[in-house]
Order: sequence, then C-alpha cells, then structure tokens
Amino acid sequence: VTTSPATILDGAGCLPSSESPSNPTGIGPTEDDVSLIWLNASCTTAQAVKLLETTSPASNNIAGIGEIMAGRQLAQLFGAPGLPPQNDPRTPDIVVTPNIGVTYSGSTKKQAEHGGFAHDDTNVIMLLSNPKLPALTIGTPVQTAQVAPSILKVLGLDPDALESVRIEGTEVLPLIGGIFSDRDRDR
Repeated sequence: VTTSPATILDGAGCLPSSESPSNPTGIGPTEDDVSLIWLNASCTTAQAVKLLETTSPASNNIAGIGEIMAGRQLAQLFGAPGLPPQNDPRTPDIVVTPNIGVTYSGSTKKQAEHGGFAHDDTNVIMLLSNPKLPALTIGTPVQTAQVAPSILKVLGLDPDALESVRIEGTEVLPLIGGIFSDRDRDR
C-alpha cells in the first residue's frame, strides 16, 4: 500500500483544506483503520467513488481498499450526510474500509488497531472482575454498547437512566442483571 483514500482524493481537489493531508496546518484526514471522508463542494460523491475505484482497482490496489461505502448504503447505516434537518453533518460522504492488515495511520510501528469495521476490531475480549462474579468464561457475543448500562447496574444505578439504553433497548451484559439485582442496591 503506497497511498490512502484521502491522499488520492486530495490530489484531485476533492477534500476541504482543513482535512487535506497536504495541509500542515489543517486537522488532516480522519484515517486510521478506516477512512472517513467529507468532500468539498467541488467534488460529488459519485465522482470521488469513481476516482477511488479507478486509481486503486482490485488489480493494482495501491490504497488497500476493501470496501467503499457511500450513498444509500452509508445512509442506511449512519443516516444521510449533509445538513440538518433531513441530513446529518457527522456522517461522512464516503467510508472506506481497508483490506485486512492495512491501516492508514502513516505509522510503521502500528501493529494493531481498534474502532474500525474489521472483524478483529469488532470482536474484542472483555474481562470483568468483581467478588460477586463467579470465575467463568462466557462465549456469548455482546456489544460494546452493553458496557455502560452494565457499569451502572453494578454501581446500583438504573441503566434506563441512559437515553440511548431506553431508545435502543440495550441490555446489560450476561449474568450482570441477575447477580447485581435491584435489591442488591439496598444492601
């Protein structure tokens, strides 16, 4: 891999100056184990996707591109990019997930990463330690969204105090609800 999606699009003038990898005073692109791209007004999403596909095709994948998400696919996952009230400015115009083993960090020392969409990023080990918990291994898949309500439950607080827990119906981690029941709060 000799380049990144942001570098390719920057060369075509598609990125705002603030996110340009060639601007030493800007914040730079949002790239690491995923590339989040916000385009400037001079470049459409379709043009940018086409440029990425033609500059880094599967036969000569100089940017290590695994998948390019844009348009409806991206809107279904995160909401449509753009300005309120119909759209969300936090959603990038394009998300590029790299092939396994590729990061866009610029570091030659980085060996691992977290926070992306790759299988290794979304499947992480979790260790819980508390005198009330039995020593055991649970193989049940859980989501990181379950951590916050579980912490509240262990502290004797109501997980439903979190708006996101109420809206999304997020459950506490397995065993936590039964071991740290509401009556334990009063002890």
